Amino acid sequence: MQGTAAAGTTRQGHPPGLYLLFFTEMWERMSYYGMRGLLVLFLTSTTMGGFGWSREDALGLYGTYTGLVYLTPIVGGYIADRFIGQRKAVVLGGVLMMIGHLVLAVPSVMMFYIGLGFLIIGNGFFKPNISTMVGGLYPQGDGRRDGAFTIFYMGINVGAMLGNFICGTLGEKIGWHWGFGSAGVGMGLGLIAFMLLQKKYLGEVGLAPSKPATAVVAREESPKKAFSRDEIDRIVVIFIIAIFVVAFWAGFEQAGGLMNLFTNEKVDRTVFGQEVPTTWFQNFNSFFIVALAPVFAGLWSWLAARGKDPSIPVKMGMGLIFLAVGFVFMLGAASQSDAGAKAAAHWVILAYLFHTMGELCLSPVGLSMVTKVAPHRIVSAMMGVWFLANAAANKLSGVIGAASAKLGEFDVFLYLGIGSGVAGAILVVVAPILKRMMHGTDEVKPTAPSGDAAQGNTAAAA
Repeated sequence: MQGTAAAGTTRQGHPPGLYLLFFTEMWERMSYYGMRGLLVLFLTSTTMGGFGWSREDALGLYGTYTGLVYLTPIVGGYIADRFIGQRKAVVLGGVLMMIGHLVLAVPSVMMFYIGLGFLIIGNGFFKPNISTMVGGLYPQGDGRRDGAFTIFYMGINVGAMLGNFICGTLGEKIGWHWGFGSAGVGMGLGLIAFMLLQKKYLGEVGLAPSKPATAVVAREESPKKAFSRDEIDRIVVIFIIAIFVVAFWAGFEQAGGLMNLFTNEKVDRTVFGQEVPTTWFQNFNSFFIVALAPVFAGLWSWLAARGKDPSIPVKMGMGLIFLAVGFVFMLGAASQSDAGAKAAAHWVILAYLFHTMGELCLSPVGLSMVTKVAPHRIVSAMMGVWFLANAAANKLSGVIGAASAKLGEFDVFLYLGIGSGVAGAILVVVAPILKRMMHGTDEVKPTAPSGDAAQGNTAAAA
């Protein structure tokens, strides 16, 4: 259920419900990225109870796990749309994920797999529905929506930084299972905040579908109802862009897999005579998100207020091109490593910078697009389909990363750079066709942002 936008706005022009969702997502992502950063390191480690797996096996499981995490949102989105609403789905998902992280804290192979199962199912309920509620805070055509998703995206990355610092440090320095357990504590904090404040700040957004007036619901809201020609076009656009999203995340998700192992084994991590934990390097992505999100949020809102906002496909094509540039720096790191020396850390840091710029052009804009373009009666289900692209990409990222054992890191980074660059160029070229197929649902009203929209979004993001 899309629901009615929550009443009231902050001085920066966004409803207070946005910041509740920001905080909830922050703690959930703390738990997810904290565990994600440790996963391949734990699987390949031969100390502190690590499994001592080969690189190929570890990256294979990494791809399978992260792929399934983005596959279950299809079911979770459908259940929320038709039966329980987004709010109850978020609570249910949060409880399951908290249990999963705490189960991972038990040093047992069987408990490890059980914990992963809880995380996979829980994410299916949580992930698509909290994103859908962000869109539900704003009326159709509101120019603040892209900026809101960029601000919301900051919550993801503040959480990721917390996860890599807290869970990563505990896992690498004290014990892997301490890191996994601390992730469960973070999930619990976000869940408590959401349950206490949802009624006050979310209005009717995310409530369960109304049971009275069944005949009206069946006639107006049922997804079996025939779609119009325009609605079919809009659904097709989501599926087409999702193909390009696969190309983006298959490269980007090397951060937790191949790039993580490369940093651990072949990058000079010494700072002032001390070797910093590998997981800390993944914080550069989150740091750049937090630093640059206000800039991108303000830019999109500033352009939207003047009728010059690039189309959604163009923004996402730019994201793929930035990703390609990032892999150029990974080629520099791989070349230095292949020459027999430890690669300088600045290569990896610059790669994360450009990957982050690509992420800001693609991911929050893509989330916003689904809430705008998808027919309202299936918006959560379409959000699940959107995450299906992430599922395929994450599994593919594991396969690609594992191929480095035979091809070498240099060739893998080269192919990823070429592939993402070509995909980005193609998306920019076909952007006008895709924009027409959206039938105006992606357009914003120039009068929607009040006052200095760019300054408002920037202040809110900060």
